[in-house]
Amino acid sequence: MNGTVTVAERAVLDWLAQREAAMLGLLEALVNIDSGSADKSGVDAVGKELLGFLGEHGIGCDVIANDRYGDAIRARVGEGTAEPILLMGHRDTVFPRGEVARRRFHVADGRGYGPGCADMKSGLVMNAFVLAAFAACGGAAAPLVGLFTGDEEIGSPFSRAVIENEARGACAVFNAEPSRPGGKVVIGRKGGLFMRLDVTGKAAHSGANIADGVSAIEEIAHKIIALHALTDLDKGITLNVGTIAGGQTLNTVAPYASCEFDLRFVQHADRDAAMAAIERIVATPHVKGATAQLHVNSEFLPLVQNAASKALYEHYVACAAGLGLVVEGIHTGGCADSGFAASVGAPTLCATGPTGARAHSPEEYVELASMLPRARTLALAIMRLDVAER
Repeated sequence: MNGTVTVAERAVLDWLAQREAAMLGLLEALVNIDSGSADKSGVDAVGKELLGFLGEHGIGCDVIANDRYGDAIRARVGEGTAEPILLMGHRDTVFPRGEVARRRFHVADGRGYGPGCADMKSGLVMNAFVLAAFAACGGAAAPLVGLFTGDEEIGSPFSRAVIENEARGACAVFNAEPSRPGGKVVIGRKGGLFMRLDVTGKAAHSGANIADGVSAIEEIAHKIIALHALTDLDKGITLNVGTIAGGQTLNTVAPYASCEFDLRFVQHADRDAAMAAIERIVATPHVKGATAQLHVNSEFLPLVQNAASKALYEHYVACAAGLGLVVEGIHTGGCADSGFAASVGAPTLCATGPTGARAHSPEEYVELASMLPRARTLALAIMRLDVAER
């Protein structure tokens, strides 16, 4: 890659450099809106802020509405016959309504704090400003599509189809999840299924006629042990029961029990083998008379790096180096929408957003000094892509 920045590239990079304070202002506005995945009104309120920003910069947007989950917003910059470049990010967080009142956005020691500041409202800000930079200056190698979705933290039950549709026609996909400490991007992610197991037994008095009962708790205990035994760390397969509930009273044989668990895997084939084993566990009773039913709540596909995604990663690293940044790639056990894009064949790179850590916790933070460099790196990568005509 030519390390010399052209006049056209400099215009975009300078436009972004002049708006670092404005980036912080938009970040504060977004973080200070509760937007848990189940809070459609809050997720859409974040979308309204973004629509306002994009509209102010002359960027046309479509709203793909949904009655249950946050609407999807699709922005477009530029025209032409080249395959578009897709910038992705999600507006929902894992935090309940009222979290913002407890800990509003604030800055301490160069870090921004607040619910969803890193995962991933800072990435939304970055993508919005990069779109605005190209709307103002031009210079993108292909038309840009910005996708701002609203249900990623629960597996994108609505947005998955939208993401896959946009990614199928894209020459490159950049997902603005937070970059990891040290500025690392993500080149591989596990897939995951989030499930619930319901067990039904039969109630009976535990002292007077315990033999008449069928303990759902005893049955689910056997199944939990069997489920955990499916974990194979060498293959990257993990299974964790995260919640359990059940029973009626302490002196009643438990008529019902349930647990929630997740399966994580690296390869698609491992997913199928693990699910077959899980279904056998569910179907095999240990307590006579107990029955069980499995529910798959949501699913993420793995981000598996192919040759095209590797080339996109190397291109991004080279562009970062041209701006004085050292970027490395890592694999992570976490799931993200990038897996949906990669699984339809789009060259995909994840965690191109500002650097952050401790997501999903009260200590979540974003390194504010990383916002501008990551925006400039993304912009340069967009300008220097080799794109094909449709």
